[in-house]
Amino acid sequence: MPVAVVTGGNSGIGAALARELAARDWHCVLIARDEERLRSVASEVGGEYEICDVGDRKAVERTAAKVIERHPAIKLLVNNAGFARGPGERRSPGFDADPERIEALFRVNVLGAVWCLREFLPALESGRPSHVVNVASVAGTVAISPGMYSATKHALVAFSRALAANPPAEGVQVHTVNPGFVETPGFPQRVRLGPRLADRIVVDPEYVARRIVRAVERNRPEIFVPSWYRVPAAAQALAPGLVSRVVGRWSARRASRR
Repeated sequence: MPVAVVTGGNSGIGAALARELAARDWHCVLIARDEERLRSVASEVGGEYEICDVGDRKAVERTAAKVIERHPAIKLLVNNAGFARGPGERRSPGFDADPERIEALFRVNVLGAVWCLREFLPALESGRPSHVVNVASVAGTVAISPGMYSATKHALVAFSRALAANPPAEGVQVHTVNPGFVETPGFPQRVRLGPRLADRIVVDPEYVARRIVRAVERNRPEIFVPSWYRVPAAAQALAPGLVSRVVGRWSARRASRR
């Protein structure tokens, strides 16, 4: 039975992916900070779990060592852990946020993927052909206010694309996944956007999970979920000034409604 390690596996896309993989006879090792929900999902899919803050390099080193001791060969690593805003925050941190919040955002959303890949790479080499999936965001291809979350996802997209072009080891393929608006506990999109708009552009975690599995099976280096999100990403690359103005006006209208 192939082994998959999924960070942020306690809810949202990570939990949905664990269920999708388990249905396809994968054994999942789930990693997150919330033990209660993590234990519940691991039990549901017949997998294992480890409590770990991926933004803490030493914690990742300890966790990876324990997992690799049990599973020396790993076929799939999914760097899914990430956050936009904390409990009680109305929006993700901006430039004027507390420095600690900005640092936490970069540690988890960017460095978490770096530390996990570094530590799990030996097991991925033992399990090759193997795959790494970095769950980034459309916000990593289109700059979205207030900026800090988008900046972390831009960094993750660049890191992931560079690895896809020059894999970290022979036989280890890297995939970049850029979801758009997804309804998860940390991202209550339908509440934020309203039912009329949400019905058109928001997808469920299960849909993203199926697309991730398909990308791995078909060895696609980068996908957008849904695929039409590739259009604004292309527009940002071709006309960054225009897109910035449009996004800025949209963000200002949303802020005025709060």
